[in-house]
Amino acid sequence: MAVALSRARLGEIGSAVARPRYQPQDLTAGIVHFGLGNFHRAHQAAYLDELFDGGSDRDWAIIGTGVREGDAEMGRDLAAQDFLTTVVAQEAASSQARITGSMIGFIPPGDAGAILQHLVDGRTRIVSLTVTEGGYYVDPATQAFDADHPDIVADAAGRLGHSRTAFGLIAAALLQRRAAGIAPFTVMSCDNLPGNGHVTQNAVAGLAELVSRPDAQWIREAVAFPNGMVDRITPATSGRERAALSADFGIDDARPVYCEDFRQWVLEDRFPAGRPRLEQVGVQFVADVAPFELMKIRILNGGHAAIAYPAGLLDIHFVHEAMEDPQIARFLSALIDDEIVPLVPPVPGIDLKAYKRTIERRFANPKIGDTIRRLCLDGSNRQPKFILPTLRDALRAGSPIAGLALVSALWCRYCYGETESGRSIAPNDPNWGRLTEQARKARSAPETWLEMQDVYGDLRDDRRFRDAFSQALQRVWSLGTRSSLDHYLAGRGLMP
Repeated sequence: MAVALSRARLGEIGSAVARPRYQPQDLTAGIVHFGLGNFHRAHQAAYLDELFDGGSDRDWAIIGTGVREGDAEMGRDLAAQDFLTTVVAQEAASSQARITGSMIGFIPPGDAGAILQHLVDGRTRIVSLTVTEGGYYVDPATQAFDADHPDIVADAAGRLGHSRTAFGLIAAALLQRRAAGIAPFTVMSCDNLPGNGHVTQNAVAGLAELVSRPDAQWIREAVAFPNGMVDRITPATSGRERAALSADFGIDDARPVYCEDFRQWVLEDRFPAGRPRLEQVGVQFVADVAPFELMKIRILNGGHAAIAYPAGLLDIHFVHEAMEDPQIARFLSALIDDEIVPLVPPVPGIDLKAYKRTIERRFANPKIGDTIRRLCLDGSNRQPKFILPTLRDALRAGSPIAGLALVSALWCRYCYGETESGRSIAPNDPNWGRLTEQARKARSAPETWLEMQDVYGDLRDDRRFRDAFSQALQRVWSLGTRSSLDHYLAGRGLMP
C-alpha cells in the first residue's frame, strides 16, 4: 500500500526517493509566493529545496498564498501533507523522484489581512509570482497594462484597501513598509512572459498610479523587479500521474508534480534586499536576461504553438505523439530554421542550432505526458506573445512569413471548435465563445479573424500578412491540415 505523504511517514518511503535532509524548524521564511501551481513547485521551490538540502540559506523558505479559489484548494491539500511535494523528473529512459520541503506555510486567498501582514514583515525580502501568462492584466494587442480591467478598477476604487489582485496587495504592502520605515522587498515574476519584470512593475505601479501618482513613481524608482527566464516543461497533474506515483514509488501525494529533467533559470541580479545563493544550484545570474528570454519564448513557446494546432486538429493527444508524426516534426523543424531562428539575436554562450535540437528532444520525451490540449490553451493570450512578435519582425525585415501565417490559420481553424474527424473541441480559452464565433465567420471570410483588435492590433492592416493568412486558412479548410503542411514544406524558401 502506498504511504500517505507527510513528515511523520517519510521514513516509510523507499530509499529510491530522495527527501529533505532538513526539518521545518531549520527554516525561516524569506519569500512570499503567489500561485502554487505545478510549475512553481517544479522550478523555484525545487531549486530552493536543493539549496536548503546543501545546508545553505535556510532563511529563504516560502510562504505560499494566492488570490483564486484554486489556490485555496491547493493550499489545503499541501497543508494536509506538511507542505511536501513529490517532484518526479523524467527522461525517456529514467524517472527520479524527490520530495521537496522548501514551503513552510500557506495563507488562504480570502485572508487579505494575513497576506498583508506577511508582506509587510521585514523578514519578507522577496515576493514572487507564478500567476500564468494571462494573469498580469496586459492588453494582448498593445502589450500595455490594462487599467480598465474590472479587477484593477475595483482595487483602485478601494484605494488598495481591499485588493482582490496580487498586484494590489503588493502595492499596498510596499506603501505600508515605506510608511513604517521598512525597506521594500524585491518583486520577482517567475512566469513565462517577455520582460516579466517590466510587466510586473507595470502592473504594480500602474495600479498604484490609479490611486496616487507619487506613490506609483516611488514604486518605480525604489522597488526592484528583476527580469527572469524560466524553463521546465511541467504538465498538469491528473489521476494518471497520481496512480503512477503510487505504483512506481509507493507514495500517495494529492499534488505530485511530473516534469522533465531539464530545467533552466536565468535571472537579472537585482535584489537590493538580498537573495538566496541560487547560483550554487545552477541558476544563472546575468546583467541582461533579454537575449535568453527572447530565445526561449520564440523557439520553445513558439515551437509549442506550431505543433499544438495541427496536432489538435488531427486528434493527437500527447505532445510526444505529435513529434512522432513525421509531417508535424518536419513542419516544426522547418519553421524554426526558416522563420524563427533567423530573427533571434545572438545569445551569450548559446549555439541556437544546438538549442533547437534540445527543444526537439524535449518535446519528444514520451515520459512527460504533456498534452496537446494544454499547448492549445489560451491562444488569445499566447499567440500575441509567442507567435505574432516574430511575425512582426519578419514583416519589418522582409523575411518569409508563410509558416507563421499558417500557425495563425491553424489556430483559427482549431477555434472553430471541431477537429477534422468531426470531434467537438471543448472550450479551451477564456474568450472561447468569441473566438468560435469569429472562426465560424472566417471560414468563408478569412480576414474576419484578423478583426480581433485585441489580438492582432495593426497586423490586420498589413496586406502581406492578410494575404498569407487568408490563403493559408482557405487551404486548411479546402484541403485539410496535412495538405496545408505539405504545401508549406514543399514551398520552403519561397516568399511569402
